[in-house]
Amino acid sequence: MTATTAAAASARVNPLTTGQLPAWSPWAILLGSWVLVGGVFALMNTGGDPADFNIAATLFLGTVLFVVLLTVFSSVAENRRRAVDRLVTSLVSSAFVIVLIPLVSLLYTVVVNGLDRFDAEFFSSSMRNIVGEGGGAVHAIWGTLLITLGAAVISVPIGLMTAIYLVEYGRGKLAKAITFLVDVMTGIPSIVAGLFAAAVFVIFFGPGTYMGIAGSVALSVLMIPVVVRSSEEMLRLVPNELREASYALGVPKWLTIMKVVMPTSIAGITTGVTLAISRVIGETAPLVLTAGITASLNTNLFSGPMTTLPVLVFSQYRSPGIDPTEALDRAWAGALTLILIVMALNLVARLVAKIFAPKLGR
Repeated sequence: MTATTAAAASARVNPLTTGQLPAWSPWAILLGSWVLVGGVFALMNTGGDPADFNIAATLFLGTVLFVVLLTVFSSVAENRRRAVDRLVTSLVSSAFVIVLIPLVSLLYTVVVNGLDRFDAEFFSSSMRNIVGEGGGAVHAIWGTLLITLGAAVISVPIGLMTAIYLVEYGRGKLAKAITFLVDVMTGIPSIVAGLFAAAVFVIFFGPGTYMGIAGSVALSVLMIPVVVRSSEEMLRLVPNELREASYALGVPKWLTIMKVVMPTSIAGITTGVTLAISRVIGETAPLVLTAGITASLNTNLFSGPMTTLPVLVFSQYRSPGIDPTEALDRAWAGALTLILIVMALNLVARLVAKIFAPKLGR
């Protein structure tokens, strides 16, 4: 009797595990879809240049084919409910992959083309008296760092104090007016910020004035609303219980903000400031109007024009000189350098946020 029961139990079908695709099947279908679409593109490119093979289109169409095939196989081997679940899951995952395709393609293109001039001369020389081969971007690198630093020095205190006012003190019509103006400034075109800064400096210094600090002022107009918005959201996330506990101990409000609210939200604020810097470090139009273009190294923000990496890339494409190939190589190398600077800033921001974030536990 016991042997018969055991045999029946072993032969019994489990409705929760039957009719399911193997765990490895989605990955196999995805890989097969990419290979299939890649084979079709390879056949279409037979006899052509291998460099013309479109990797981005292969990944995109292969991912779309994967969603269709996975849904069909699931509906046949499983049930309708499981098929719908796999369809939605694959759509979400595929959306992530498709979003990454332009980013990966862009990074690949910039790295491949930028490495040709990513040498010691590029980081040690300027474009002074260079009309063809050679030259570098040391003047543009210094200009980018100094102008962006000037913009951060202007924007971060103003934006942070504005956010503190809106969260901790702001009430009534004035706070609403400030919030409205910040929202308006968030969508302001960069060229308008450049025209504003240029007009201000023309009033005080006359027409034809190009200075690095003017570029910093133009970039600060774009940075301030981003700093205000990000800092405001981070400050609002601080629990009111922390403030009330500090007030209960007799700590004044300003000291509560400095010792309780700010340290608690410093990680998010640092991230917001980094995003604001990354937002403006690649601007070109406002800097052409305010900081100008120069081929020489200038480290004085308050005297003479300065060139940044985006402006250098723009000028190399616009005026390639007698050797367009060399100019394009310098432009790609400048774009790669700018990407590396932004990556370094993000790494520093994460490190600062990790060090100064509130420590949980004992």
